[in-house]
Amino acid sequence: MYPTGRAQNSPLRGRVAVVTGAARGIGEALARCLSEAGMRVALLGREAQPLHAAASALTTPSLCVEADVTDTEALDGAARQVADRFGDASVVVANAGVAAGGPFRLTDPGLWRHVVDVNLTGSANTARAFLPQLAHTHGYFLQIASTAAFGSAPMMSAYCASKAGVESFAQALRGEVEPDGIAVGIAYPHWTATDMITGLDDHPVLRALRAHQPRFARRVHTPEQVAAWLAAGVERRSAQIYAPSWLRWCQPLRPLFPALVTRVARRELHRTSAVELASDTGVMGAVGRADWEAYTSAARGRSAPSR
Repeated sequence: MYPTGRAQNSPLRGRVAVVTGAARGIGEALARCLSEAGMRVALLGREAQPLHAAASALTTPSLCVEADVTDTEALDGAARQVADRFGDASVVVANAGVAAGGPFRLTDPGLWRHVVDVNLTGSANTARAFLPQLAHTHGYFLQIASTAAFGSAPMMSAYCASKAGVESFAQALRGEVEPDGIAVGIAYPHWTATDMITGLDDHPVLRALRAHQPRFARRVHTPEQVAAWLAAGVERRSAQIYAPSWLRWCQPLRPLFPALVTRVARRELHRTSAVELASDTGVMGAVGRADWEAYTSAARGRSAPSR
């Protein structure tokens, strides 16, 4: 977590942070890190109970806002609540994300579209809602991408497409908002022990892709360790944050990754039956399941005939 004794001199102390997807995983751990650095933290998420549980562990004043990042009105309302309670945000972290695994042709089209909507459109919605505040504070917008943007993995097409998309979005946004004094960072977490990857080894192709990585690259990091790397980058207003740091040396090699991934995937796809490939198609992790259930429930409510 945040280094003991360093918070007193942190440039983040006394400022306001907003973290989406803050109920669990990296978002929860980062909210705790930023609080330890002396920031007041607004936690945004879809699950009220875990969100309040996460806030209860913070050492500074906090605010919980139950909001869906695909809902622009909800995010605009969240921005007003933050400003009314704490003042304008100086740091906004677009962390909310979900994933679905399985063959593209077997994945529900609505689920595929929803993953992209949450991860990519939700990040853009977050930026749109809070950019006016960041302009006032000359703040910092951190987009959580992923090493999935480096080399797209079969069986994860929606997630990889959305993470490549958020990387490109953040790069484009950076040039637009720099004249307003806003810095934009992109974070690249690698394997992180969130519930999203709990069933990762159930997918034969993904299991093989990870197995073919060097031993040091297969290591799974805790959300707390990743959050500490992210918090250090937030303090420096870094343009790129690599979690872990050795990932920066992969950037020049990115043109090679698609061919390497395709080679491994082709071999595993030939070895694996269609039944096995289809055995675990759908939403990954508790966060994704809660989000998908809320989304489908709301969709059924909208489609129900009025009396």
